[in-house]
Amino acid sequence: MRPLALFPLIFLGLLARLFPAPAQQRDFGADELVIRGEVWVDLEPIHGDRPDPEYPLSPESAGRRALQEAALFFSAMIYGWSFSYEIGEAARGIPERFGPLEPRGEIAWGDPRLAVTDVFHADARLRVWADYSMDPHQQMRLQGWRMGTLRNAQGLGSAPLYGPEPDSTWLEIRYAALEDAARSALREALRGQERNRPREASGLISLASFPRFYVNSGRLFAQARFRVQIVEVIPFSVH
Repeated sequence: MRPLALFPLIFLGLLARLFPAPAQQRDFGADELVIRGEVWVDLEPIHGDRPDPEYPLSPESAGRRALQEAALFFSAMIYGWSFSYEIGEAARGIPERFGPLEPRGEIAWGDPRLAVTDVFHADARLRVWADYSMDPHQQMRLQGWRMGTLRNAQGLGSAPLYGPEPDSTWLEIRYAALEDAARSALREALRGQERNRPREASGLISLASFPRFYVNSGRLFAQARFRVQIVEVIPFSVH
């Protein structure tokens, strides 16, 4: 039997334990080859004015979503994205354009090194901690993102609760908010690096840790820490 096929049983067993205390909030697990992060899964998800197609979620669906989201974030921590950003300027009538972020690698669905370690139940939500055991090559890639030559940046982004499109999936909605947080972080990083506002910038960006999501005023917000490598900056004078 494939490891993933056993997941619903493992998930149900963890859920039944209902751990009384939260796990420590840290990015690394028992050793330097293990990274970890926390995701929240809504058991009764509603996107704007429409319920999720799987409303309410079964334990199996909740577990699958937890692993999908964790895989996305672990991929962004290890491999990162490439970006292209037209900063824009309202006074010159130049619109701002960002993205889409282009993944530079991904952790495949069903990767046996991705595992749920702790589950906590609160109201209609599950708090899920996941671990990922990196191979030496992935560990080297992650260490590359932690080099002192890269910039640290924080960003707060948002997306409508129904998503960028009327029929957006739950993961597309979260990704849209995260992508907007990356835009915000890059804007601040460029503001601190460049004396004059550039017209365009491109480079690489990764997640430093799992983002935090919350809902406010009809929007989903993502607060995240990033590591940024700005490869090219094009000033307005070039055009």
